Amino acid sequence: MNDYLIKALAYDGQIRAYAISSTEMVSEAQRRHDTWPTASAALGRAMTASTMMGMMLKGENNSITVKIEGGGPIGVIIVDSNTKGETRGYVTNPHTHFELNSKGKLDVARAVGKDGFLSVLKDIGMREKFTGQVPMVSGELGEDFTYYFASSEQVPSAVGVGVLVNPDNSIKASGGFIVQVMPNASDAIVDLLEERINAIPPISRLIEKGMTPEEILFELLGEDQVQILEKSPVRFQCTCSHERFGQAIVSLGEQEITDIIEEDGQAETNCQFCNATYIFTKEELQTLLDQARA
Repeated sequence: MNDYLIKALAYDGQIRAYAISSTEMVSEAQRRHDTWPTASAALGRAMTASTMMGMMLKGENNSITVKIEGGGPIGVIIVDSNTKGETRGYVTNPHTHFELNSKGKLDVARAVGKDGFLSVLKDIGMREKFTGQVPMVSGELGEDFTYYFASSEQVPSAVGVGVLVNPDNSIKASGGFIVQVMPNASDAIVDLLEERINAIPPISRLIEKGMTPEEILFELLGEDQVQILEKSPVRFQCTCSHERFGQAIVSLGEQEITDIIEEDGQAETNCQFCNATYIFTKEELQTLLDQARA
């Protein structure tokens, strides 16, 4: 089943909700970066939440970059996502894994840490980009994104993200939800939402059952209360290319390109986000040198 995201309203527009299946997206990231289970869970949770946040933006070419620096052994997690549901991401140390925590789950909090910040950069086509930053609160990421919405955007929210990993390190299932309280919500609806969220099983349990994004929202909010607005495909997609890396080489300047030609005879570049490698031959470098001189 292809990954997709659902946008919905509930309780006569008093609640806004998003839910996503992201198994194929996270699987692609796991394959490209060879992440070990705990790193897969951390990167997958970040990508799942960031994809939902990217789809919240208005405008065709707008995008979001999420940076998570919790001070843990996994290092930094960086995720890019846009309004088309295209997401890419990486971790500094993909070969990070620990024994299961006391709850029998992958110990994402230990890998990520909570001595640092979650930062969000929104590019909405204006000269100035919006930047929000909050301290990490748990390292489990769902709680950290929840705190970001409440603190930086002043939107009371509940964020649930989960990734299940198979014994062979492949991704079994991945998904999540974001539920947000609208300004017109009554106290009774807020109380009801809190009760329902506290009563449902963890998101990892729901996706393990194979529940669809629609079914997750029905479980959260009540099937008779959910109004589905939109269903959109989401996927792992990198924006790198041979041409883009070529332009980056041009920006190095005449002298550095000359040194590369004389010392190495070729250049090899690697994209952090998707792990793709691009080789530039001596002839290609000479063409880029001519561009740098122009």
